Amino acid sequence: MKRVVITGLGAVTPIGNNVLEYWHSLINGVSGASEITKFDTSKFKTKFACEVKNFNPENIFEKNEIRKYDLFTQYALYVTDEAIKNANIDFDSLDKNRIGVIWGSGDGGVSTFEEQIGEYKLGNGTPRFSPFFIPKRIINIASGAISIKYGLRGINYTTVSACSASNTAIIDAFNYIRWGKADMIISGGSEASVTESSIGGFNASKALSTLNDDCSKASRPFDVTRNGFVLGEGAGAIILESYEHALKRNAVILAEIVGGGLAGDAYHLTSTHPDGEGAILGMELALEEAQITSDKINYINAHATSTPTGDLSELKAMEKVFGINPNANISATKSMTGHLLGAAGAIEAIACIKAIQENIVPPTINTQTVEPEFLNKFNLTLGKAQPKIVNYAMSNTFGFGGHIASSIFKKFTE
Repeated sequence: MKRVVITGLGAVTPIGNNVLEYWHSLINGVSGASEITKFDTSKFKTKFACEVKNFNPENIFEKNEIRKYDLFTQYALYVTDEAIKNANIDFDSLDKNRIGVIWGSGDGGVSTFEEQIGEYKLGNGTPRFSPFFIPKRIINIASGAISIKYGLRGINYTTVSACSASNTAIIDAFNYIRWGKADMIISGGSEASVTESSIGGFNASKALSTLNDDCSKASRPFDVTRNGFVLGEGAGAIILESYEHALKRNAVILAEIVGGGLAGDAYHLTSTHPDGEGAILGMELALEEAQITSDKINYINAHATSTPTGDLSELKAMEKVFGINPNANISATKSMTGHLLGAAGAIEAIACIKAIQENIVPPTINTQTVEPEFLNKFNLTLGKAQPKIVNYAMSNTFGFGGHIASSIFKKFTE
């Protein structure tokens, strides 16, 4: 099995439009929640979200690209460009047959779907759809667009496992490289789901917070008063490559990925198992693959969406795997970014990698009163970032349908 390292990062998030801005906001406890600007929310129960700010496609893409690509694909291309520059990649000097793209998304081109179907239903029944309708809305198109832009002919597909999609994509990329099936893979995920149907649909399933009067504090993971997640949008890109390949091209290595656990809750369409059985299995499999014991983990980026049942089941799962007062700091960065659905795993993996690089654990903000059962069992990094030597970090993501993905990143050593 080959060693797999991380050599590039890219991000666009509700709290920063590149990795540096994103990380600075994370460690300073900045909330990305604000009133929705993308549509009229007057008749919606939830009127806020974590939108990406100051992202102007006209300043980034050609007009024909904007016409061809849904916002989620634009986000994907944007962060991939940052990651490639960060990794200092010259594709013309590399074997493009051995470089692939494995991307993740849950909703894909949902805004394109809404727009086109809305126009059709308001018309006279004549199907006047855009020739770009299908390629703009299908979920796999982001990985295809990245591949086409850079001429990458290796492994190319998209994982769709709801909120664990991009973490699953990263784990798949890790596996293909360590099996020797690719030298380098661009992985991550993107989502642009702050739309009428997403807000309305999640409201109908009682998943979203409705704290409209104080939205910046609405995402409050582990707090007894939490009442739902805050929808977010954006993307994260990660360049993974074999250690030998990175060494050969003199790449700067940011971290190493050493384990990935994929599992299923096998319980409910939208709820996690109350005792966290799938989460336990996913974390244990990741630890087994990394060949480390749980006490070696210094930081856990929890899934922790701020839902009543989800947060509690994850706490139970972490107690089972790590015990009481473990070595690890735990934090819920969704308290700042909101929940980016299929892109959550990508930006949270970046948070883990930056924590390893900088030896700082980002905080959980807004949480005032922790679930009594777990009040003194974990260091939830409440309120402020904490300095800590981070040699190993774990990222947890769980999705509707019971999809579980846990990945482990390690401080790189020769």
